[in-house]
Amino acid sequence: MNTITNRFVAAERALRTAAPHQLLDAVRRVLTDQYAADSVELFLADYGLTALQPVSVLPHTLRPVSVHNSPAGRAFGAQEPYVEDPSGDLVRVHLPVTVRGDRLGVLTVTLPGGEHAEGCLDELAEIAEVLGHEVVVAERDTDLYLQARRRDRLTLAAEMQWQLLPGRSCARPEYELGAQLEPAYAIFGDNFDWSASADRLSLYVTNGMDEGMEASLLTNLAINALRNARRAGLSIDDQAALADQAVYAHYRGRCYLSVLMLDFDLATGRVRAVDAGSPQMLRLRGGGVERVPFEAQLPLGMFEETDYVVQEFDVEPGDRLVFVSDGVYDVASPGGEAYGDAALARAIQSTRLLPAAEVPRAVLREVRGHRGRSTQDDDALVVCLDWRGR
Repeated sequence: MNTITNRFVAAERALRTAAPHQLLDAVRRVLTDQYAADSVELFLADYGLTALQPVSVLPHTLRPVSVHNSPAGRAFGAQEPYVEDPSGDLVRVHLPVTVRGDRLGVLTVTLPGGEHAEGCLDELAEIAEVLGHEVVVAERDTDLYLQARRRDRLTLAAEMQWQLLPGRSCARPEYELGAQLEPAYAIFGDNFDWSASADRLSLYVTNGMDEGMEASLLTNLAINALRNARRAGLSIDDQAALADQAVYAHYRGRCYLSVLMLDFDLATGRVRAVDAGSPQMLRLRGGGVERVPFEAQLPLGMFEETDYVVQEFDVEPGDRLVFVSDGVYDVASPGGEAYGDAALARAIQSTRLLPAAEVPRAVLREVRGHRGRSTQDDDALVVCLDWRGR
Protein backbone atom coordinates (compact mmCIF):
# COMPACT_ATOMS: atom_id res chain seq x y z
CA MET A 1 0.00 0.00 0.00
CA ASN A 2 2.85 2.40 0.81
CA THR A 3 4.42 1.71 -2.58
CA ILE A 4 1.13 2.52 -4.33
CA THR A 5 0.67 5.69 -2.29
CA ASN A 6 4.25 6.82 -2.83
CA ARG A 7 4.22 6.42 -6.59
CA PHE A 8 0.86 8.18 -6.93
CA VAL A 9 2.11 11.04 -4.75
CA ALA A 10 5.23 11.22 -6.92
CA ALA A 11 3.08 11.46 -10.06
CA GLU A 12 0.86 14.15 -8.53
CA ARG A 13 3.86 16.17 -7.32
CA ALA A 14 5.52 15.94 -10.74
CA LEU A 15 2.41 17.34 -12.43
CA ARG A 16 1.85 20.12 -9.92
CA THR A 17 5.45 21.34 -10.12
CA ALA A 18 5.89 21.03 -13.91
CA ALA A 19 6.06 24.09 -16.13
CA PRO A 20 2.69 24.70 -17.85
CA HIS A 21 3.97 23.58 -21.27
CA GLN A 22 5.71 20.47 -19.87
CA LEU A 23 2.82 18.56 -18.30
CA LEU A 24 3.04 15.73 -20.82
CA ASP A 25 6.81 15.45 -20.32
CA ALA A 26 6.25 15.29 -16.57
CA VAL A 27 3.54 12.62 -16.67
CA ARG A 28 5.49 10.65 -19.27
CA ARG A 29 8.60 10.67 -17.08
CA VAL A 30 6.83 9.60 -13.90
CA LEU A 31 4.75 6.89 -15.59
CA THR A 32 7.90 5.48 -17.16
CA ASP A 33 9.82 5.51 -13.88
CA GLN A 34 7.06 4.49 -11.46
CA TYR A 35 4.72 2.35 -13.59
CA ALA A 36 7.09 0.88 -16.21
CA ALA A 37 5.17 2.59 -19.03
CA ASP A 38 6.56 1.97 -22.50
CA SER A 39 4.90 5.04 -24.06
CA VAL A 40 2.57 7.85 -22.98
CA GLU A 41 0.50 10.12 -25.25
CA LEU A 42 -2.07 12.83 -24.53
CA PHE A 43 -4.93 13.56 -26.93
CA LEU A 44 -7.33 16.51 -26.56
CA ALA A 45 -10.78 16.72 -28.14
CA ASP A 46 -10.96 19.18 -31.02
CA TYR A 47 -13.49 22.01 -31.09
CA GLY A 48 -15.87 20.05 -33.30
CA LEU A 49 -15.77 16.97 -31.01
CA THR A 50 -14.91 14.78 -33.99
CA ALA A 51 -11.22 14.03 -33.35
CA LEU A 52 -8.75 13.57 -30.54
CA GLN A 53 -5.73 15.72 -31.36
CA PRO A 54 -2.21 14.73 -30.21
CA VAL A 55 -0.43 17.08 -27.86
CA SER A 56 3.02 15.48 -28.07
CA VAL A 57 4.57 17.52 -30.86
CA LEU A 58 3.59 20.81 -32.45
CA PRO A 59 3.17 21.08 -35.36
CA HIS A 60 1.47 17.70 -35.15
CA THR A 61 3.47 14.70 -36.32
CA LEU A 62 1.15 12.14 -34.77
CA ARG A 63 -2.14 11.44 -36.51
CA PRO A 64 -5.41 12.61 -34.92
CA VAL A 65 -7.64 9.83 -33.59
CA SER A 66 -11.34 9.62 -34.42
CA VAL A 67 -13.77 10.15 -31.57
CA HIS A 68 -16.27 7.81 -33.24
CA ASN A 69 -14.47 4.57 -34.07
CA SER A 70 -11.24 4.21 -32.13
CA PRO A 71 -10.22 2.68 -28.79
CA ALA A 72 -9.32 6.14 -27.44
CA GLY A 73 -12.65 7.47 -28.70
CA ARG A 74 -14.39 4.65 -26.87
CA ALA A 75 -12.80 5.72 -23.59
CA PHE A 76 -13.71 9.35 -24.32
CA GLY A 77 -17.34 8.57 -25.12
CA ALA A 78 -17.96 6.11 -22.27
CA GLN A 79 -15.84 8.07 -19.78
CA GLU A 80 -14.35 4.80 -18.58
CA PRO A 81 -10.83 3.40 -18.95
CA TYR A 82 -10.57 1.12 -21.96
CA VAL A 83 -7.89 -1.57 -22.28
CA GLU A 84 -7.07 -2.71 -25.78
CA ASP A 85 -6.59 -6.42 -26.38
CA PRO A 86 -3.00 -7.26 -25.52
CA SER A 87 -0.48 -7.82 -28.31
CA GLY A 88 2.60 -9.59 -27.04
CA ASP A 89 3.60 -8.56 -23.52
CA LEU A 90 2.19 -5.03 -23.67
CA VAL A 91 -1.31 -3.54 -23.33
CA ARG A 92 -2.54 -0.09 -24.27
CA VAL A 93 -4.76 1.66 -21.74
CA HIS A 94 -6.90 4.67 -22.72
CA LEU A 95 -7.94 6.89 -19.80
CA PRO A 96 -10.46 9.76 -19.96
CA VAL A 97 -9.02 13.15 -19.02
CA THR A 98 -11.99 14.91 -17.45
CA VAL A 99 -12.46 17.77 -14.98
CA ARG A 100 -15.76 17.90 -13.06
CA GLY A 101 -17.61 16.38 -16.00
CA ASP A 102 -15.89 18.54 -18.66
CA ARG A 103 -14.38 16.02 -21.08
CA LEU A 104 -10.98 17.27 -22.25
CA GLY A 105 -9.43 14.24 -23.92
CA VAL A 106 -7.68 10.91 -23.38
CA LEU A 107 -4.35 9.81 -21.87
CA THR A 108 -3.03 6.71 -23.65
CA VAL A 109 -0.46 4.59 -21.78
CA THR A 110 1.30 1.47 -23.10
CA LEU A 111 2.63 -0.74 -20.30
CA PRO A 112 3.31 -4.37 -19.37
CA GLY A 113 0.16 -6.49 -19.40
CA GLY A 114 -1.23 -9.05 -17.01
CA GLU A 115 -1.39 -8.36 -13.30
CA HIS A 116 0.81 -5.27 -13.59
CA ALA A 117 -1.69 -3.43 -15.79
CA GLU A 118 -4.68 -4.59 -13.77
CA GLY A 119 -3.03 -3.56 -10.52
CA CYS A 120 -2.36 0.05 -11.51
CA LEU A 121 -5.45 0.84 -13.63
CA ASP A 122 -7.24 2.74 -10.85
CA GLU A 123 -4.11 4.76 -10.08
CA LEU A 124 -3.62 5.64 -13.74
CA ALA A 125 -7.25 6.81 -13.94
CA GLU A 126 -6.63 9.12 -10.97
CA ILE A 127 -3.43 10.43 -12.54
CA ALA A 128 -5.36 11.21 -15.73
CA GLU A 129 -7.85 13.20 -13.63
CA VAL A 130 -5.04 15.15 -11.94
CA LEU A 131 -3.55 15.81 -15.39
CA GLY A 132 -6.88 17.25 -16.53
CA HIS A 133 -6.97 19.71 -13.64
CA GLU A 134 -3.41 20.78 -14.37
CA VAL A 135 -4.17 21.30 -18.08
CA VAL A 136 -7.06 23.63 -17.17
CA VAL A 137 -4.79 25.65 -14.87
CA ALA A 138 -1.90 25.64 -17.36
CA GLU A 139 -4.07 27.14 -20.11
CA ARG A 140 -3.81 30.49 -18.31
CA ASP A 141 -0.07 30.55 -19.04
CA THR A 142 0.47 28.68 -22.31
CA ASP A 143 -1.26 28.30 -25.68
CA LEU A 144 -0.01 24.73 -26.14
CA TYR A 145 -3.22 22.91 -25.22
CA LEU A 146 -5.51 25.37 -27.00
CA GLN A 147 -3.39 25.00 -30.14
CA ALA A 148 -3.49 21.24 -29.88
CA ARG A 149 -7.31 21.26 -29.95
CA ARG A 150 -7.41 22.87 -33.41
CA ARG A 151 -8.05 20.61 -36.33
CA ASP A 152 -8.51 23.69 -38.53
CA ARG A 153 -7.87 27.39 -38.15
CA LEU A 154 -10.38 29.26 -35.99
CA THR A 155 -11.84 32.50 -37.29
CA LEU A 156 -11.28 35.45 -34.97
CA ALA A 157 -15.00 35.52 -34.14
CA ALA A 158 -14.90 31.82 -33.21
CA GLU A 159 -11.77 32.37 -31.11
CA MET A 160 -13.62 35.00 -29.11
CA GLN A 161 -16.70 32.83 -28.69
CA TRP A 162 -14.83 29.75 -27.46
CA GLN A 163 -12.89 31.85 -24.96
CA LEU A 164 -16.22 33.10 -23.60
CA LEU A 165 -17.60 29.63 -22.82
CA PRO A 166 -17.46 27.94 -19.39
CA GLY A 167 -16.72 24.48 -20.86
CA ARG A 168 -18.66 21.96 -22.94
CA SER A 169 -19.93 19.71 -20.18
CA CYS A 170 -20.31 19.73 -16.43
CA ALA A 171 -21.54 17.25 -13.82
CA ARG A 172 -22.75 17.48 -10.23
CA PRO A 173 -24.88 15.09 -8.17
CA GLU A 174 -28.01 17.16 -8.98
CA TYR A 175 -27.50 17.49 -12.75
CA GLU A 176 -25.40 16.87 -15.84
CA LEU A 177 -24.86 19.44 -18.59
CA GLY A 178 -23.56 19.16 -22.14
CA ALA A 179 -23.37 21.72 -24.96
CA GLN A 180 -21.97 22.14 -28.45
CA LEU A 181 -21.77 24.91 -31.06
CA GLU A 182 -21.49 24.59 -34.84
CA PRO A 183 -19.82 25.43 -37.13
CA ALA A 184 -17.16 24.93 -34.46
CA TYR A 185 -14.39 26.76 -36.30
CA ALA A 186 -16.49 29.67 -37.61
CA ILE A 187 -19.20 30.39 -35.04
CA PHE A 188 -20.60 33.91 -34.76
CA GLY A 189 -22.92 34.86 -31.93
CA ASP A 190 -24.64 31.84 -30.35
CA ASN A 191 -23.45 31.14 -26.84
CA PHE A 192 -24.16 29.33 -23.59
CA ASP A 193 -23.07 30.07 -20.05
CA TRP A 194 -23.55 28.41 -16.69
CA SER A 195 -22.49 28.91 -13.11
CA ALA A 196 -23.29 26.94 -9.95
CA SER A 197 -23.18 27.68 -6.25
CA ALA A 198 -24.01 25.45 -3.28
CA ASP A 199 -27.74 25.94 -3.82
CA ARG A 200 -28.34 27.26 -7.34
CA LEU A 201 -27.51 26.73 -11.00
CA SER A 202 -27.67 29.61 -13.46
CA LEU A 203 -27.95 28.67 -17.15
CA TYR A 204 -28.10 31.09 -20.10
CA VAL A 205 -28.68 30.10 -23.73
CA THR A 206 -28.01 32.87 -26.24
CA ASN A 207 -29.05 33.24 -29.86
CA GLY A 208 -26.75 35.76 -31.53
CA MET A 209 -27.51 38.40 -34.13
CA ASP A 210 -25.49 39.47 -37.17
CA GLU A 211 -22.36 37.72 -38.49
CA GLY A 212 -18.64 37.48 -37.89
CA MET A 213 -16.93 39.95 -35.61
CA GLU A 214 -20.03 42.10 -35.11
CA ALA A 215 -21.95 39.10 -33.76
CA SER A 216 -19.07 38.07 -31.51
CA LEU A 217 -18.62 41.57 -30.08
CA LEU A 218 -22.34 41.88 -29.36
CA THR A 219 -22.42 38.52 -27.57
CA ASN A 220 -19.28 39.31 -25.58
CA LEU A 221 -20.82 42.56 -24.35
CA ALA A 222 -24.11 40.93 -23.37
CA ILE A 223 -22.61 37.86 -21.66
CA ASN A 224 -20.14 39.91 -19.65
CA ALA A 225 -22.94 42.31 -18.63
CA LEU A 226 -25.01 39.32 -17.46
CA ARG A 227 -22.05 37.88 -15.55
CA ASN A 228 -21.32 41.23 -13.95
CA ALA A 229 -24.92 41.50 -12.73
CA ARG A 230 -25.02 37.86 -11.60
CA ARG A 231 -21.79 38.23 -9.63
CA ALA A 232 -23.27 41.27 -7.93
CA GLY A 233 -25.93 38.97 -6.52
CA LEU A 234 -28.87 40.27 -8.57
CA SER A 235 -31.92 38.21 -9.52
CA ILE A 236 -32.25 37.05 -13.13
CA ASP A 237 -34.85 39.66 -14.05
CA ASP A 238 -32.53 42.41 -12.81
CA GLN A 239 -29.61 40.74 -14.59
CA ALA A 240 -31.60 40.90 -17.82
CA ALA A 241 -32.52 44.55 -17.24
CA LEU A 242 -28.92 45.63 -16.62
CA ALA A 243 -27.60 43.66 -19.61
CA ASP A 244 -30.38 45.17 -21.72
CA GLN A 245 -29.24 48.67 -20.69
CA ALA A 246 -25.59 47.85 -21.46
CA VAL A 247 -26.39 46.58 -24.96
CA TYR A 248 -28.78 49.45 -25.73
CA ALA A 249 -26.28 52.06 -24.47
CA HIS A 250 -23.73 50.82 -27.00
CA TYR A 251 -25.90 49.94 -30.02
CA ARG A 252 -28.93 52.22 -29.49
CA GLY A 253 -31.28 49.50 -30.73
CA ARG A 254 -29.41 48.72 -33.97
CA CYS A 255 -28.33 45.31 -32.61
CA TYR A 256 -29.87 43.19 -29.89
CA LEU A 257 -29.54 39.71 -28.44
CA SER A 258 -31.98 36.90 -27.66
CA VAL A 259 -31.36 34.95 -24.47
CA LEU A 260 -33.20 32.37 -22.37
CA MET A 261 -32.15 32.68 -18.72
CA LEU A 262 -32.86 30.04 -16.07
CA ASP A 263 -32.11 29.90 -12.36
CA PHE A 264 -32.49 26.44 -10.76
CA ASP A 265 -32.98 25.80 -7.05
CA LEU A 266 -30.89 22.65 -6.57
CA ALA A 267 -32.80 21.55 -3.47
CA THR A 268 -36.36 21.83 -4.80
CA GLY A 269 -36.14 21.83 -8.61
CA ARG A 270 -37.99 25.14 -8.77
CA VAL A 271 -36.86 27.17 -11.78
CA ARG A 272 -37.12 30.91 -12.38
CA ALA A 273 -36.93 31.85 -16.06
CA VAL A 274 -36.68 34.96 -18.23
CA ASP A 275 -37.32 34.44 -21.95
CA ALA A 276 -35.86 37.41 -23.79
CA GLY A 277 -36.00 36.16 -27.37
CA SER A 278 -35.83 33.09 -29.51
CA PRO A 279 -33.94 30.15 -27.88
CA GLN A 280 -36.35 27.27 -27.28
CA MET A 281 -36.57 24.60 -24.57
CA LEU A 282 -37.93 21.09 -25.03
CA ARG A 283 -38.54 18.66 -22.19
CA LEU A 284 -38.27 14.87 -22.26
CA ARG A 285 -40.37 13.50 -19.40
CA GLY A 286 -41.88 10.06 -19.04
CA GLY A 287 -41.03 9.11 -22.61
CA GLY A 288 -42.73 12.13 -24.21
CA VAL A 289 -41.15 15.25 -25.69
CA GLU A 290 -42.86 18.63 -25.48
CA ARG A 291 -41.82 22.21 -26.11
CA VAL A 292 -42.07 24.31 -22.97
CA PRO A 293 -43.54 27.70 -23.89
CA PHE A 294 -42.60 30.90 -22.11
CA GLU A 295 -44.04 34.37 -22.22
CA ALA A 296 -41.96 36.01 -24.94
CA GLN A 297 -40.25 39.21 -23.89
CA LEU A 298 -38.05 41.67 -25.78
CA PRO A 299 -34.46 40.73 -26.67
CA LEU A 300 -31.69 42.45 -24.76
CA GLY A 301 -30.88 45.90 -26.15
CA MET A 302 -33.86 46.35 -28.45
CA PHE A 303 -35.33 49.28 -26.48
CA GLU A 304 -34.19 51.44 -23.61
CA GLU A 305 -34.96 50.36 -20.02
CA THR A 306 -37.05 47.25 -20.72
CA ASP A 307 -38.53 45.57 -17.64
CA TYR A 308 -38.34 41.76 -17.54
CA VAL A 309 -40.76 39.43 -15.76
CA VAL A 310 -39.83 36.11 -14.18
CA GLN A 311 -41.82 32.94 -14.87
CA GLU A 312 -41.57 29.81 -12.75
CA PHE A 313 -41.87 26.08 -13.34
CA ASP A 314 -40.60 22.84 -11.79
CA VAL A 315 -38.21 20.16 -12.98
CA GLU A 316 -38.50 16.60 -11.74
CA PRO A 317 -35.82 13.95 -11.25
CA GLY A 318 -35.38 12.18 -14.59
CA ASP A 319 -36.26 15.24 -16.69
CA ARG A 320 -34.10 16.02 -19.69
CA LEU A 321 -34.18 19.63 -20.92
CA VAL A 322 -32.84 20.40 -24.40
CA PHE A 323 -32.23 24.01 -25.48
CA VAL A 324 -31.71 25.00 -29.10
CA SER A 325 -31.04 28.19 -31.07
CA ASP A 326 -32.86 29.09 -34.27
CA GLY A 327 -29.93 27.67 -36.26
CA VAL A 328 -31.35 24.27 -35.27
CA TYR A 329 -35.12 24.47 -35.61
CA ASP A 330 -35.11 26.87 -38.60
CA VAL A 331 -32.48 25.02 -40.67
CA ALA A 332 -33.89 24.10 -44.09
CA SER A 333 -33.56 20.90 -46.09
CA PRO A 334 -32.48 21.05 -49.76
CA GLY A 335 -36.21 21.18 -50.56
CA GLY A 336 -36.77 24.17 -48.26
CA GLU A 337 -38.49 22.30 -45.38
CA ALA A 338 -37.62 23.65 -41.92
CA TYR A 339 -36.30 21.18 -39.37
CA GLY A 340 -39.02 22.12 -36.88
CA ASP A 341 -40.40 20.73 -33.64
CA ALA A 342 -41.36 17.28 -34.93
CA ALA A 343 -37.89 16.43 -36.23
CA LEU A 344 -36.30 17.88 -33.11
CA ALA A 345 -38.57 15.77 -30.88
CA ARG A 346 -37.56 12.65 -32.85
CA ALA A 347 -33.89 13.52 -32.41
CA ILE A 348 -34.35 13.96 -28.66
CA GLN A 349 -36.16 10.63 -28.45
CA SER A 350 -33.50 8.82 -30.46
CA THR A 351 -30.75 10.12 -28.17
CA ARG A 352 -32.56 9.50 -24.87
CA LEU A 353 -30.12 6.75 -23.78
CA LEU A 354 -27.02 8.88 -24.35
CA PRO A 355 -25.44 10.86 -21.50
CA ALA A 356 -26.09 14.60 -21.53
CA ALA A 357 -22.58 15.40 -22.77
CA GLU A 358 -23.14 13.28 -25.90
CA VAL A 359 -26.61 14.55 -26.79
CA PRO A 360 -25.74 17.94 -28.38
CA ARG A 361 -23.29 16.38 -30.84
CA ALA A 362 -25.80 13.65 -31.76
CA VAL A 363 -28.65 16.14 -32.31
CA LEU A 364 -26.43 18.39 -34.43
CA ARG A 365 -25.52 15.34 -36.52
CA GLU A 366 -29.24 14.85 -37.20
CA VAL A 367 -29.52 18.53 -38.16
CA ARG A 368 -26.65 18.19 -40.61
CA GLY A 369 -28.39 15.21 -42.19
CA HIS A 370 -31.56 17.30 -42.64
CA ARG A 371 -29.61 20.20 -44.15
CA GLY A 372 -27.85 17.92 -46.64
CA ARG A 373 -25.06 19.40 -48.70
CA SER A 374 -26.28 22.98 -48.47
CA THR A 375 -23.97 25.50 -46.77
CA GLN A 376 -24.65 26.29 -43.12
CA ASP A 377 -25.61 29.98 -42.95
CA ASP A 378 -26.29 30.32 -39.22
CA ASP A 379 -24.86 29.14 -35.91
CA ALA A 380 -26.43 26.06 -34.37
CA LEU A 381 -26.41 25.58 -30.61
CA VAL A 382 -27.68 22.64 -28.52
CA VAL A 383 -27.52 22.44 -24.72
CA CYS A 384 -28.72 19.37 -22.79
CA LEU A 385 -29.49 19.30 -19.06
CA ASP A 386 -30.27 16.04 -17.22
CA TRP A 387 -31.90 16.77 -13.89
CA ARG A 388 -31.45 14.34 -10.98
CA GLY A 389 -32.32 16.59 -8.06
CA ARG A 390 -31.43 15.87 -4.46
